[in-house]
Amino acid sequence: MTAFRLAMSAAIILLVIILIGCTSTPTPTTPPTTAPASQTEQKEPTLYTAKQCFGSMVNLAQRWQPDALPFHMESELTSETTGQGGKSTIWRAIFASQSRGMMKSFVCSGSRLPSSPARGYTSSAESAYPPNVPGLLFDPSYLQNDSDKTFAATLEHGGAALIKQDPNQPVVYLLDWDARQKALLWTVIYGKTQADRKGVGVVNAATGAFVRAGK
Repeated sequence: MTAFRLAMSAAIILLVIILIGCTSTPTPTTPPTTAPASQTEQKEPTLYTAKQCFGSMVNLAQRWQPDALPFHMESELTSETTGQGGKSTIWRAIFASQSRGMMKSFVCSGSRLPSSPARGYTSSAESAYPPNVPGLLFDPSYLQNDSDKTFAATLEHGGAALIKQDPNQPVVYLLDWDARQKALLWTVIYGKTQADRKGVGVVNAATGAFVRAGK
């Protein structure tokens, strides 16, 4: 994946997220706990790997529309975690229904921050998807290699050196279908965004094979 293709892919996904954000009216799908066991427990965030959230997101999406399929998933950085270890307090996945021509995003949150999505699972309002989305849809069963194993694979290809330079190095995870390679790929960004990345590792999400590294 060239820098140009990375930039184009990021631009497409950003457009989709902006479209969803403009019509988003998050509604919790799981009730909040009525009585926290302790103040300490209440303040502790919960960190998840991608697969710990993904299965429930798929179920919720298919309750929305039975033919709903995912086309993008990503972690979100917060002050609660660097994203190292393949874990995040917030994961976001976007699904589309071809029968209706609509898309909807789902968020899995373990964050305790007031500015973050509510703990549990929330969803956006549905909205029409851009023309390129059907070509990006993938079968949920293709996601076999979890984000923690993906992170470990990138450590062996330059990631460890970056973390040695900066122990607080932020790491972001993107999951997308690569139509050219006909493969579901993890893109692991060592940086807060594509623009300020220190390095990138691409890993096959089905097999766990390391594909390539880049900057």
